[in-house]
Amino acid sequence: MKTQRIGIVINGVTGRMGTNQHLIRSVLAIMAQGGVRVSDDLVIMPDPILTGRNPNKLRALADAHGPGVTGKPLKWTTDVAAVVKDDEYELFFDASGTLQRARFVEMAVDAGKSIYCEKPTAVVTDEAIRLAKLCEDAGLKNGVVQDKLWLPGLRKLNMLKQQNFFGRILSVRGEFGYWVFTGHLSEQPAQRPSWNYRQADGGGILVDMFCHWRYVIDNLFGPITSLVAHANVDLPQRIDEQGKPYDADAEDSTYAIFLLDNGVVCQFNSSWCTRVRRDDLLTIQVDGTDGSAVAGPRDCWVQHIAETPKPVWNPDVPQPIRFFDGWQKLPDAIEYDNAFKIQWELFLRHVCLDEPFRWTLREGAKGVQLAELGTESWQQRKWVDVPKID
Repeated sequence: MKTQRIGIVINGVTGRMGTNQHLIRSVLAIMAQGGVRVSDDLVIMPDPILTGRNPNKLRALADAHGPGVTGKPLKWTTDVAAVVKDDEYELFFDASGTLQRARFVEMAVDAGKSIYCEKPTAVVTDEAIRLAKLCEDAGLKNGVVQDKLWLPGLRKLNMLKQQNFFGRILSVRGEFGYWVFTGHLSEQPAQRPSWNYRQADGGGILVDMFCHWRYVIDNLFGPITSLVAHANVDLPQRIDEQGKPYDADAEDSTYAIFLLDNGVVCQFNSSWCTRVRRDDLLTIQVDGTDGSAVAGPRDCWVQHIAETPKPVWNPDVPQPIRFFDGWQKLPDAIEYDNAFKIQWELFLRHVCLDEPFRWTLREGAKGVQLAELGTESWQQRKWVDVPKID
C-alpha cells in the first residue's frame, strides 16, 4: 500500500481547542488509526509539527503525546515564519486567537500553503471576506472548522429531514450554554480562558456562537434572511489565569430570532450564565406538521403526530401526562467518529486528492457576518436583514 505523507503546521496548538480537538482527537487519532485510508492502495498520513509562542508548553505537549503514536516526541518550533516557508509542510492549520488569525493566514498565503483554520476567521465581515479572497486569488485550497455539522445528534436531525419525517418544518429552537465559573471561588476555577470575556481580545458569545449557528441553520434548515438579537454582560468581573480580577466587558449571553427564506423561524439562546436543566449543553428542537425532534450533541428523540398527546391546560391539578415518556430515542445506526476528526479527514482528502470541500473561508465569513449583524441588532434595538455573501 502506498502512503502519501502530508506535512502539517499546527499553529496555536497549546490552546484548549488546539490541544484536545485538533491535535489529540483529530491529527494524532488519524495517525494512530494508520492514516486516512483512501483505497486498498493508498493511505494519507499526517506528519505534524507544533508551533506557538511558548517553548515550554510546546515541548511538554510534544513529549506527552508523540511517543504514544510515533514512538518519539513530536516536532515543534516557536519559529512559525520559518517552518511555514519549509517545503516539507504543505498544509497550515491555525487555532491561535482570532485577532492573530489574519497575519498567520497572510503568512501561509505568501508561502503557497493550503490553509485550514478555526472559526471565527475574523471579528468583522470585511476582514473575513478579505482573508477568503486572499486564498481564492492565490488559488489555494482553504477551509474553516464547522464541526457541529458532524455531531451525531445533528446528523440524525438531518437524516430525519431527508426522510421528510417533520413534514413542513415550522420552527427550530436552540438552547446552548452552561455556567462558566468566574474564578472567584478557589475551589471552582473558571473552565474557559479569560480572553473569551474581553472585547479587546476578540471575546464575546456573539462572535463565538453565531458562527456556529450560521452554518448549522444554513446547512440543516435554510438561508437566513433577517434577525433580531439581544445580548448582555451578565457577570462584569472575572478572575484571570494569574488569579487577578479583570473587567469582563464582552457579552456572555445572547438571545436571537432568525427568519429563514422558507418561512421557518429559528430561536437560539446562548449563555455562559445559565444552569443546565435539559438533556445536554446543546439541544435543538425542530417542530413540524408531522413530527418533532429534539437533538443534543449525540442523541436525538422524536415524536410523530400519531404519538403526540392532547394536553388540557388546568393548573389546578397535577399534570397527568408524563411528557418525556412520549418521545422515542433514535438508535445509533452507525458508529459515529469525532466531529473534528471527520472534517480533518475530509480536508486532507481535499488537499491530497482534490476532492470537493465546501466549508471554505468564504463560508466561514458568513458566520462572522451573522455575529456582526447580531451585534448591530442588539446595539440599535432593531431587526436587520442578512445580505448574501456569494
